Amino acid sequence: MAGLSAEQRNDYYLREATRTGIHKPILAALFVAQARPSLRDGEVGLGISPANRIPLEQVNTFAEQVQYAANTIRSITERLATQGWKGDELWDADQGRYADRFIEMLANGYVPPASDPAAARLEPTSDSKLLQAYLEDWTLDCKTAGLPPSFAFLDPALLRFTSEIPRYYLGISYQRQALLEAIRIWRQFNTRQSTLAALLERDESDPTLASLDATRLDQPLLQFLQQIPANYGGYPHQRESLLRLVQLWYQCSSREAAIARLESAPTAETSISMIDPGLMAWIQRIGQSYQGKGDQRNALTETYRLWYGLESRSAALQELGLDSQVLAASNPNRNALITVATQLDRALVDFIKRIPMLYQETDAQREALIRLVQMWQGLEGREQTLQVLLDEVQRLEGARRDSIDAMPKPDPLPLPPRPTYWTPNNLQMHAAIVENGCLTWAEATQAGIHLPTTQATVDAIVRIADLAQQAYDRLGRPFHIITWYRPMEAMTGRATSPHRHAIGDAIAFYCDGLTGDQIYRTLDPWWTGGLGRYRNYPYLCYLDARGDRVRWTQA
Repeated sequence: MAGLSAEQRNDYYLREATRTGIHKPILAALFVAQARPSLRDGEVGLGISPANRIPLEQVNTFAEQVQYAANTIRSITERLATQGWKGDELWDADQGRYADRFIEMLANGYVPPASDPAAARLEPTSDSKLLQAYLEDWTLDCKTAGLPPSFAFLDPALLRFTSEIPRYYLGISYQRQALLEAIRIWRQFNTRQSTLAALLERDESDPTLASLDATRLDQPLLQFLQQIPANYGGYPHQRESLLRLVQLWYQCSSREAAIARLESAPTAETSISMIDPGLMAWIQRIGQSYQGKGDQRNALTETYRLWYGLESRSAALQELGLDSQVLAASNPNRNALITVATQLDRALVDFIKRIPMLYQETDAQREALIRLVQMWQGLEGREQTLQVLLDEVQRLEGARRDSIDAMPKPDPLPLPPRPTYWTPNNLQMHAAIVENGCLTWAEATQAGIHLPTTQATVDAIVRIADLAQQAYDRLGRPFHIITWYRPMEAMTGRATSPHRHAIGDAIAFYCDGLTGDQIYRTLDPWWTGGLGRYRNYPYLCYLDARGDRVRWTQA
C-alpha cells in the first residue's frame, strides 16, 4: 500500500495545528526528527507513545500521531506558562517562530501528568535535528507566501486589527465564524460546541446550542474580543488565535496569507464588495419582475447612464437606440410614444439581464447598482440602501435553495450570431465548433485556458471537430474531452504525439460506458488519421486528423 504524500501529511499538520493553536511546522519537524514508531497504516509516527488513559491502539495511525502530537505540544506550552514561562520565552517574535529554548524542551521529550487525558508521551529526539527540520518547513512556508524576513510588525498589527473589529463588525456569518474560531483557540477548546457553551454559560450537552439563533452570539463575542488586547501576553496560542481571526475575516487561503495581508493592509475595515451577492440577487429579481412602470423605467435608465458614465438621460436614451425627442416632445404622437416606450423597455430589460455577466466589480458599476436599489425601493439614502443590501446578504446565507430568499438561478444569455467562419477573434466558448455539432470551443480550449492565436490553429481545431463529429455519431456516446488544443509551452510530461495537440487537431477523450478498446475498434476501420489507445488507461482513446493512417497502442 502506497504511503501518504508530502501534501497529504501537510494537510494533517494544518488541520491539527489549527485545532490546537500551535505552529504547524513543529508537527512536520517531529515527523522528520522522530520517524517512529512504525504504524499499522504503513507510516511512521511523530514520536508519540501511549500515556495514562491513551492506549497504543489510539496512537497507531499517522492521523492519530499528528492529533496527539498537537495535543501534547499544546499541553507542554500550557504547562510551561503555568510554571512562569513568558510569551517571549516560548516564541521568537522577530523570527515569527518558536524559540530555540522551546524546541530544545520538546526534544527532551515529555511525560504528561495523569490529570491531562488529551496529551500523550513524546519521546526524546535530537534537538539539532528537530530545530533544523522545523526551520526548513517554516522557511518553505515563508518563501511560498512571500513573507518578510522580520515579523516584529506582527503582534502590534494583530492587536490593532482586533481592536477595530467592533467598529467594522456587520453580523455577516463568516465574520461571526471568524470571531467564534478565534475565541475557541484563545480558550484552547477543541470544538465549536465547547466554545458556544462557555460563551453563553451553558452546559456543553445543552441540545439548544445546535439550533441557537446566531445573532444571539454577537454581543458576547464582541465583549470577549474587546478584552483580548489587555490580556495579550504573546503566548503562541494567543497569536494563533488572532491570526485565525484575520485569516477567516479576510477569507485568506492560509495563516501565512493572513500575515502577508496584515503586513500590507493592517486594518479590519470591511470591503464594500461584501454586498455584491445582495446586489446580484436584487438585479436578477428586478429583471424577472420589471413591469414597464414609469418609476421603474426611470430607475433603469438612470442606472444605464451611471453604468456607462453618460452625462444625461438623453445621452442614455440615445445610447439605448431611442429617439429622445419623441419622449421630450410637448405633444407627442401617442402611437409613436408607445412604440418608443416598448423599445426602451426591451432595451432596459436586455441591459439588466446582462449585468451579472458584465459586472466587473468596479466602483462605478457598484455605485450604479446601489443607486438602482435605492430608486427601486424608494429608500432615503445610500447608507439605508447599504443596510438593505447587507440584510439581503444575511438572508442569502441562511436561505434554503428552494426558498424565495435564496439566490435566484442565473439566466443563461443568448449566444451572439454565429460568424460565417471562425477566427482567433470571434470564438464563442459555448458554441458548437461545427454547425449543429456537439463539440464546443470550451472543450477544445479547456474553457478558454488555451486560446488559439493563429488562424492555422483555429482551422485545425475546426478540421478535427468536423471529423470527430462523425466519430461521435458512430459511437452514439458523448465525448468527454481530456486534452484537445494545448500549445507546446503548456505541455507537461511526455505524450505519444504532443505536437498534434499543439497543432490543435488531436483529441484525447473517453465515452461513458465504453472502454478505450471498444472505441478504438469501432473507429479503426474508417478513421483515416491517427488513432491510439492506452493499456495503462483502459477508458482513454486518442484520435487526430493527420494525413496518414496511423495506429498505436501505448503500453
